[in-house]
Amino acid sequence: MCARRPPRRPPARVAEFAAVSSSRALAQALNDALPQTQCTRCGYPDCRAYAEAIAAGETEINQCPPGGAEGIARLAALTGRPALPLNPANGTEAPRQLAVIDEAWCIGCTLCLKACPVDCIVGGPKAMHTVIDELCTGCELCIPACPVDCISLHPVTGARTGWQAWSEPQAAQASARYAWHRAREQRDDAERSERLAALSTMRR
Repeated sequence: MCARRPPRRPPARVAEFAAVSSSRALAQALNDALPQTQCTRCGYPDCRAYAEAIAAGETEINQCPPGGAEGIARLAALTGRPALPLNPANGTEAPRQLAVIDEAWCIGCTLCLKACPVDCIVGGPKAMHTVIDELCTGCELCIPACPVDCISLHPVTGARTGWQAWSEPQAAQASARYAWHRAREQRDDAERSERLAALSTMRR
């Protein structure tokens, strides 16, 4: 008995499927070309969201200060769009900075731990916090999170900026750590919801 062939997609559905696949592939390539600092200065919650917006034609390619001019050139090559100057509304291209915590002033509030997208800050409640230098992406998100202004930023790459101040291995490491950070947040949220549901059941 001959096996039945799967039904063919209508031509319109084939074109739609191909367009979606192409957009996803472009978004992945764009994401891989970004520095993965997850700084949100592009106006999006993370590098992946920015890449997807570019792939969808919803935003420009010149909104990533950490990538700088070289980063814009990479995105231009992938999209076929002209390379534009970095949009000043998103920031300026500058040497990479490292977050440093003044441990004498740190109150152990843990807010910077929650703000760090790559979990490079270690410490506990009411205990001194510190930054793991080699993991810090210089995203600056810990600065506004600190209620006592005990975190400062220090340039660590001399005159080197953009991709000259960052490397592919560092970007890959930051991407992996951000993925782990997101997974941990989702796990913590799920556990918190379970605990609240259990308490609600007990009180009935």
